[in-house]
Amino acid sequence: MTTRLSARFEQCRASERAALVTFVTAGDPDHATSLEIVKALPEAGADIIELGMPFTDPMADGPAIQASGLRALKGGETLVKTLALVRDFREHDRETPIILMGYYNPIYIHGVARFLDDAKAAGVDGLIVVDLPPEEDDELCLPALESGLAFIRLATPTTDEKRLPKVLGNTRGFVYYVSITGITGAATPDFGAVSAAVSRIKRHTPLPVAVGFGVKTPEHAAAVAEAADAVVIGSSLVEAVRTSLDGQGRATSETVDAVANLVRALAKGVAAVRKAAA
Repeated sequence: MTTRLSARFEQCRASERAALVTFVTAGDPDHATSLEIVKALPEAGADIIELGMPFTDPMADGPAIQASGLRALKGGETLVKTLALVRDFREHDRETPIILMGYYNPIYIHGVARFLDDAKAAGVDGLIVVDLPPEEDDELCLPALESGLAFIRLATPTTDEKRLPKVLGNTRGFVYYVSITGITGAATPDFGAVSAAVSRIKRHTPLPVAVGFGVKTPEHAAAVAEAADAVVIGSSLVEAVRTSLDGQGRATSETVDAVANLVRALAKGVAAVRKAAA
């Protein structure tokens, strides 16, 4: 079955390039500005949007994304508002895939069945829930797949040959390879090791492989695009939000453009690497 995600990856393959996946936190620095940022991403060159669901204890996130989540929570962002943001985005864009990324606690509190119904109705295409391992697939992964939402799993440098098939078993949409050990934005990847890891994962699955964590600049993006099907950028984008704010942490007239301009530069870095069409 063709989905927004599979169609977008096919478009990128036809264009002989990797996809650009952009992460921003819903509600950062406030709900209205966040919606304008998300609406600006596709025109700036984003192929897929990861939308962070703010949470008080984001264990996999580095300081930049943690701070963005705290700004969003301080501004009153909730899971309900995040789903509303997706609905509002869909009034303007029916094609760009949106992935919700975050932690299980807010989903559990919302109610799994209710959340999946609401997410599907809003126009969400898939989920990345970093604190639910494959052993917990009954909790959310399998119900999500039954509802038509992709469930995207993380593989890491420590995911060995024995563990990898378990990680990939119920993964749909794409595989997210975490290029470093540790938290987001903490270090620069070893691009040679990334290439080897992507090749290893591809021996186990036909799914596209996206690479993120530590990818910050157009040069980084180009290096990752040599091997990966998609490049994921997050910390540098939420930092672009932060550095555009006024002294009270409020959005300015430069906030949306600060993010969009960085995405344009990153998109050029990705597009500079031509890949053989499948």
